[in-house]
Amino acid sequence: MQATTVVLDRDDIRRTLVRIAHEIVEKNPDGAVAIVGIHRRGAILAQRIHALTSELLETAVPLGDADISFYRDDFAIRPSAPVVHATHLEFPIEGRTIVIVDDVLYTGRTVRAAIGEIFDYGRPARVQLAVLVDRGHRELPIRPDYVGKNLPTSHDERVNVRVAEVDGVDEVTIGPAGKPKRAAA
Repeated sequence: MQATTVVLDRDDIRRTLVRIAHEIVEKNPDGAVAIVGIHRRGAILAQRIHALTSELLETAVPLGDADISFYRDDFAIRPSAPVVHATHLEFPIEGRTIVIVDDVLYTGRTVRAAIGEIFDYGRPARVQLAVLVDRGHRELPIRPDYVGKNLPTSHDERVNVRVAEVDGVDEVTIGPAGKPKRAAA
């Protein structure tokens, strides 16, 4: 059996998020940007990126979070009831660049659902995507604008992102797939 390997530790994650924040600011010099994290761990990473981009831009960048549970294309066939969180998009969407933040990009279905939800709140000027890990295996034509780490994987592997706020530790691991605890799309 394949062992679990740490591919990013706390310091690696911190440096990666700092780099992503700098890239967001460089790509959006007008500052008309908002950060929206996908529940659960994407929302926590979004909070961290929000603090960094706000500091770099020297102004408060709007921050929101999205729960895509009811926007998933597999909602009706999922075996268990989803854990539903509230969505908070309490700023004008129109005319703004929305940077969606997620922990792992896999098939692209979670991001598609997040885009659908955001557009229910308004029409942004554009949508960008920031992910901590891109593991490949896309099923939809979705490509991130900001990537922390490209991590080629097989379907027999699982990428786990742990954050201190939820899990007590900041790390990214890769190991055998086993039984999935949550969808990592």
